Amino acid sequence: MPRRLRPLVGLHVVLLAVGGVVLLLEPPTKGWAVLALLVSYAAGLMWTARHSGRRDLVELAGFLLLVSVFQVLPDWVLAEVIGTLRFPDTGGPRVDDTISLSMALMWVPPLFMALALAGLRPARSGLFAGVIFLGAEILAPVLELWEPVGDTTRVLGVAVYVLPPEVALGWAAVVAFTATRRRSWGLQVAAALAVSTFYLGALVLSYFVVDVAAWRGTG
Repeated sequence: MPRRLRPLVGLHVVLLAVGGVVLLLEPPTKGWAVLALLVSYAAGLMWTARHSGRRDLVELAGFLLLVSVFQVLPDWVLAEVIGTLRFPDTGGPRVDDTISLSMALMWVPPLFMALALAGLRPARSGLFAGVIFLGAEILAPVLELWEPVGDTTRVLGVAVYVLPPEVALGWAAVVAFTATRRRSWGLQVAAALAVSTFYLGALVLSYFVVDVAAWRGTG
């Protein structure tokens, strides 16, 4: 492993180790600690990426921060409109008393790991994202981060309809990033919003196909 990349790898090891301790805390300390950890991670990611000598990783980290902020919107729709997702109140600030504000940064670690490990290749990024998000979906209810609710098809406690969109999210994120990197700031913001909008559309379509459509013929 190149020496300059070691701090970046170390950051994610520390994230997993400290995160394991933080998630054992009781509310409301837990919610505030998760938010503090994610803010620290975001700052550490930008710093270690800059010192890695890899400009593409710096640009990727910045773009995924934008995507993660916009990801609050799909989560909000699932929780408030469709009713298939709930975010337990473990402390800390919340958006419309529905979603923990920490979710605005929660998407950065899994997406960064998936896209970086995939070498920014779209198909591979989608596959890696799907594997990482599957693990997150299994653990999240146990750790009281989020949980599926409502009448949805589930396997291992995971709502099946979210899995294809999460694969698509990894693919869309890397496509949007490579198309707009080193372009204007406004264009990158628009691309990040487009990724979250695409993800929301994929969620609604997948939910309809898996859990709503009866698929009965008439005649």
